[in-house]
Formats: sequence, C-alpha cells, structure tokens
Amino acid sequence: MTRDELAGLLSQHGIQPSAQRLAVAAYVLDTEAHPSADRVCAEVRSRIPMISRATVYNTLNLFVRKGLLKQLVLSDGRVAFDPHLAPHHHFVDESTGTILDIPWEALDVRKLENLKGLKVREYQVVLRGTLARGREGGPGRNHGGTT
Repeated sequence: MTRDELAGLLSQHGIQPSAQRLAVAAYVLDTEAHPSADRVCAEVRSRIPMISRATVYNTLNLFVRKGLLKQLVLSDGRVAFDPHLAPHHHFVDESTGTILDIPWEALDVRKLENLKGLKVREYQVVLRGTLARGREGGPGRNHGGTT
C-alpha cells in the first residue's frame, strides 16, 4: 500500500494518520507474519529509530480496537497480531514458532448448536504440532514466527 492509501485506511477507521502510526501500519498491515509487538517495534525502528516502544504498543492496541488487526494468544501467553481479518484457523509449529494460516473451509467444525447455554459469536481452531519435512508452508500460508 502507498503512504496515501495507508493514511486513507487509517482515517476511514477513525485514526489520525501520524508519521509513527503510518510506519507501524506500513509493516503490520502488510506483513506475511503474525508478529509480536516486539517484532513490530524492531521492524519499525529500522525505519524510524527514535520511535518508542510505548508508541508502537499503543498503536497496535489502537489498531486492534479500531478493527484493523486481531490480537491472538496462540501459545504460552505470547501475543501476536494478525492483519488477516477474514475467518481462518491457525497452525503453530511447536519446534520453530512458525504460524500458518489454515483456510476456514479446510476444517469442518460441527454441532456448535449442541453447546447448550452458550452463544458462540466466533471461533477459530488452533492446531499445534510440527511441519512435516518438505512441507514448508503446509496447507495454508506461512506467516513466519511470532518473535
């Protein structure tokens, strides 16, 4: 996305497009990874060395509140950010930390109506294991580790 397109996207979501917010958006909204806040901070600092960690964290939280990102806790309390908002599931490679998107239609979750007393608003399946050798990317898109 161009800088003007990013600024327009932020404005559409009620976010004032400051230089710092645009730098965070340029990375996190266009990444193929599910980055942690620390990873986003490192990437953005490579472009804007003086940006504070607090600014990056606050910006990520703002993007989550405004619906531009999803915040995921997929393992051991580690938080990752996902710019892919369409329904999908995840696979976490336990040996590398690699996270793959699994297409929604690849899994068949049934009988949600049998969960008495629960009103399910949304769900996702998180699969954990290891990638088979030679299966880089697996059935979904490889989005790198969360570090």
